[in-house]
Amino acid sequence: MTHEALMREAIRLSLENVKNGIGGPFAALVARNGEIVATGTNQVTTLNDPTAHAEVTAIRNACRVLQTFELRGCDLYTTCEPCPMCLGAIYWARLERIYFGNTRTDAADIGFDDAFIYDEILRDLSARKIPTRQLLRDEALAAFRAWQQSTTKKPY
Repeated sequence: MTHEALMREAIRLSLENVKNGIGGPFAALVARNGEIVATGTNQVTTLNDPTAHAEVTAIRNACRVLQTFELRGCDLYTTCEPCPMCLGAIYWARLERIYFGNTRTDAADIGFDDAFIYDEILRDLSARKIPTRQLLRDEALAAFRAWQQSTTKKPY
């Protein structure tokens, strides 16, 4: 399939998602070599899961299909520029390329504004709107040391 055909499929899924009342007007798909591996739609309100964005859902589904935790060699087609959470998931999944339809400004215009998150990321921890405080670092480091010493870990 061409890039345009893959994006049109994502758009079709987003329209279907709105029509069926499943979630927001967002859909995404993961493709490899022009073939769809998996799809995902926004299901935040249906699943009562704030992480059930289309991109995250598509990544989860693709990883399940390919039985891997990384998606090297795959591309993401999404109907909207990814939010900070989804962008993080995309980078952790090691997708090759991102193709998107609507911009984050388009999303903000219909009530999906994530600019405040971009702003929060840049703030010092002490200046964030959600109080953030470090606790028990020395005890928490025990798990990191155990990871470093593990002979059975699968690095990622």
